Amino acid sequence: MEWSESHLKLREEIDAFVEAHVRPHAGAWDREERMPSEPIQALAARGYLGALISREAGGGGVDALSFGLLNEALGRGCSSLRSLVTVHSMVAHAVERWGSRALRDRWLPALARGAALGAFGLTEPQAGSDPGGIETTATERGDTLVLNGRKRWITFGEIADVFVIFLKLGGAPAAVLVPSDSPGLSRAPIRGMLGTRASMLAEITLSGCEVPRDNLLARPGFGLSHVAQSALDWGRYSVAWGSVGIAHACLDASARYAEERHQFGARLRDHQLIRAMLTEMHVQTRAAALLCWNAGRLKDQRHPSAILETSLAKYFASRTAMRAATDAVQIHGANGCSADHPVERLLRDAKIMEIIEGSSQLHQISLADHASHSSPL
Repeated sequence: MEWSESHLKLREEIDAFVEAHVRPHAGAWDREERMPSEPIQALAARGYLGALISREAGGGGVDALSFGLLNEALGRGCSSLRSLVTVHSMVAHAVERWGSRALRDRWLPALARGAALGAFGLTEPQAGSDPGGIETTATERGDTLVLNGRKRWITFGEIADVFVIFLKLGGAPAAVLVPSDSPGLSRAPIRGMLGTRASMLAEITLSGCEVPRDNLLARPGFGLSHVAQSALDWGRYSVAWGSVGIAHACLDASARYAEERHQFGARLRDHQLIRAMLTEMHVQTRAAALLCWNAGRLKDQRHPSAILETSLAKYFASRTAMRAATDAVQIHGANGCSADHPVERLLRDAKIMEIIEGSSQLHQISLADHASHSSPL
């Protein structure tokens, strides 16, 4: 991987931020199942929440590789906080690419500086991996849209200020920008999740919820094929790099523990089977990072294969994170099953990575179609 001087400088800056403000508190946020306002404000103050938004709209206008570095570092520190950057950036991307001039002027500056938080309203109780099964609807009443339905597992839905809601309008898939204070919108926190417990998930209920028709993103019929897919591509990219961060954190924790822990008269790391596990963790993490780097490089070049390479990266990196976390817990033994050691949280968070933004099984189905004619480079 070749990084420019600006990338290396950014990496040093982000790493310092994560070590000082994120990693020491991640365990407490996980136990409390909430994200305090302080780390969110700190992200916003450094421009990380608006990283993907163009500079013309008040954002950072960073390239894809820089965005990857941000997500890798946050993934190492706290996957819940990283998930805020993921969904917030997906909303910002959808607004900037598909929103009207009025919507862009209204929302992008606020999203860029963190004055408004965005959440992505795609999943429903009966529509997860199959977004075509969405049951939420909108009906037209003059210049107003009236929304009815439910959205579930909405990351940071508990505190978001604006949602991109996917629904059906006249039978066609559509995407609508819905402020959280819209009449008829209510939300209920979701607790007791397996992983990313501080990501403040919520169920969003839309009961006669009224928004201006001008809040439509793109035109009806383009909700899933354009708005959702382009935003999800950035979501997968974010999760892929975040998964590399989890694997990296597992490797670091395991290497330290194996150096300090003694069993049968020798350091744990001197036992051959432990050395093999550390080696595999190291190699797989490097390989996942290379796939993510390649996807980012192609995104920055606007290469046609960037979407495919992002899917490859997300699939491999999320599986790598899960394997690394499983081995990290194994190396730690009973300590690895305790909340006193971060690998217990990393294991739970890693499982989430294999599910969100397209499960591993869905990626296996779609990537198989490219197996016989894809380039290795």
